[in-house]
Amino acid sequence: MEKFKFLKKKSVSKLPKATGIYSFKKGRQFLYIGKANNIRERVKNHFKKETFKNSLFINESSKIGYIKTDSEIEALILEANLIKKKKPKYNIVWRDDKNFFFVGITNEELPRVFTTHQPTKALSSKYQTSNKKKKKLNTKYIGPFVEGSSLKKTLKVLRKIFPYYAVKKHSNLPCSWCHLGLCPGPHPDKKKYLKDVKNLISVLKGKRSSVLKNLKKEMYSASETKDYEKAGEIRDQLRALEKILSHAKIFEKDKVIKDNWGKTEKELKEILKTKSKISRIEAYDVSNIQGQKATGSMVTFIKGKPDKNLYRRFKIKISQKPNDVAMIKEILERRLKHLEWCLPELILIDGGIAQLNAAVRIKNRESRIKNIKVMAIAKKKNELYIENKKRPILLKKLPREIFNLILQLRDEAHRFAIIYHRKIRKKDLFL
Repeated sequence: MEKFKFLKKKSVSKLPKATGIYSFKKGRQFLYIGKANNIRERVKNHFKKETFKNSLFINESSKIGYIKTDSEIEALILEANLIKKKKPKYNIVWRDDKNFFFVGITNEELPRVFTTHQPTKALSSKYQTSNKKKKKLNTKYIGPFVEGSSLKKTLKVLRKIFPYYAVKKHSNLPCSWCHLGLCPGPHPDKKKYLKDVKNLISVLKGKRSSVLKNLKKEMYSASETKDYEKAGEIRDQLRALEKILSHAKIFEKDKVIKDNWGKTEKELKEILKTKSKISRIEAYDVSNIQGQKATGSMVTFIKGKPDKNLYRRFKIKISQKPNDVAMIKEILERRLKHLEWCLPELILIDGGIAQLNAAVRIKNRESRIKNIKVMAIAKKKNELYIENKKRPILLKKLPREIFNLILQLRDEAHRFAIIYHRKIRKKDLFL
């Protein structure tokens, strides 16, 4: 597998205008991996689109990497292999097994090929045997693939070269797929079929070179034994595969994504059970080492966008003990005295139920700030605690806009708190 070539984040203009893979990286950690038919333009689009998703990994990353490929199909397959190997933070956090795509190949006399979201579960009734006692098939899976439409287009063009079955039982007559040259038919050559499925699997795993090499060997071998008909069939298959791998267009056009705060606000209102408008959101976090040099942060988002002019930082004054709840309590008490800063409609605390309860008690002391809604996000399981709700909600079960917004708020508050904490520690070193 080829290695990434890395550039500094500010050197986007030096990226190639070629098909391939790109990545955003922070230190040794891969944050996001994607594919494109024009790497430079695709990466530029990430910076242009001010969406929650883009800003999360763009703010964290320090460099951008790329790998050029010879085709879009090769880029699709390489992307899947790299995501599986590198496990980039923001590819994984936005998807679970239900959202990634996999290609399944059954372990049967005549294997079937299909796409699925859930490789760990038994096959659906569409692909199961017809017996009353349905046997769980030992199925191999290839993936994960990010984009379903590109994967299906790839399978469609590869199926023209390596026809395969998608259903358990074929009728004794040719089906509609047979007429299109996509199905082996009711009476296939078993040896050839198994070889075609093996080659299909190899291509999907990124081993196209070995497939092309083996087909050429078979073609020359058939020619030497004067089996010219077989040699001609392999030659046609070889040429078709080379052409498809080089020229097939499978990527979706880059869509223009617009932020829709109205939709996000509506979803927030439903979650919080409120009819009041939500425009200003403040998020809070603390940073310390065993209670020492403790600092706090407040970051402010207006209609889903960070406004750094409204960020505030706090040097914790309470006795130096590792008590995050007491520290959050102090920060909020000090912040809510500054009514000239304008009040938020929503507060997000980094923490669990204890931090949430402390924040609710503080804001309920005065009638003019009682209407502020409070939430807390616990890092361990990404559980969201909401005022007046007994049980937390898993963040991944919330709408994608809310999921991304909460993550961005939390991460930005954490980043801002750490920066101030490091600054104080550095300053004290030189005293």
